[in-house]
Amino acid sequence: MARPQALGLVETFGIVFCIEAADAMCKAADVELVGFENTASGYISALVEGDVGACKTAVAAGVKAVTDMNGTGPYSSCVIARPHEDLQKITKIYTLEDLLPYTEE
Repeated sequence: MARPQALGLVETFGIVFCIEAADAMCKAADVELVGFENTASGYISALVEGDVGACKTAVAAGVKAVTDMNGTGPYSSCVIARPHEDLQKITKIYTLEDLLPYTEE
């Protein structure tokens, strides 16, 4: 797996906000949705990869989408430029293929 140029994350409270953020992120820039992370406390993060500028644009769009929905914005967000290769040990756990309970036919 090639090392991504940047990693963008938006953390929300609840799946509806996370899906809205992920949708806005993917529509706003040339990024790939890596997947999502769901904690037991209800916080859910959408993860995208792409070049630095695209991830910054995507995260800004995700933050705006959630803010427009609830007026307060997401719990947190960030862009990591040139993420260390060891971060893939974490992010690969949250890929959509690994999280979904079914396979596409």
